[in-house]
Amino acid sequence: TVSADGALGRLTLARPARMNALSPTALAEIAQAAHWLNTRPGLKVVVVAGEGRAFSAGFDLDDAAGRTEVDVQVVDLGRRMAEAVDAIEAITIARIHGHCVGGGLVLAGACDLRVAADTARFSIPELDLGIPLAWGGIPRLVRELGPALTKELVLTCRPFTAAEARALGFLNRVVPPEALEHTASVLVERLNLQ
Repeated sequence: TVSADGALGRLTLARPARMNALSPTALAEIAQAAHWLNTRPGLKVVVVAGEGRAFSAGFDLDDAAGRTEVDVQVVDLGRRMAEAVDAIEAITIARIHGHCVGGGLVLAGACDLRVAADTARFSIPELDLGIPLAWGGIPRLVRELGPALTKELVLTCRPFTAAEARALGFLNRVVPPEALEHTASVLVERLNLQ
């Protein structure tokens, strides 16, 4: 879902039953929403979030079932989605809770700022799943985490916590889950007043 109210915009992943998994349709819709947000006059801040139990479980693996090779169209959709979010002229804040996995991490990395619940869990499981980390994910993660840590996290596929993501410089704030909405709102207010 996407909305704009004065200086504040919202882009919310709304597939809670699938933990906001990124299907080809969702990827196209996110890109369209990002372009739409850029047409809103006076927009200063956009909060990117997920409904339900997770920010995003990453690429929808049900969509990949039965594929024998990487679908070029999906790779292109994912790249266009990340580039569209990256190109939003307003400041973007990823509000992360629950799981932030693979393509979800690419989406969060395309945002300018990131706040997370201390219970959030991150991972880049593509190698374990036998699928490539595409969508421009590697350069984005290298930019945010540095080359050595990106290599480690991609090659080992090990999950990491919000505290570690904060220590690595990926997150701006880590707060208890009940304070996440308030923390994002305070950040929105500070950015909106400038």
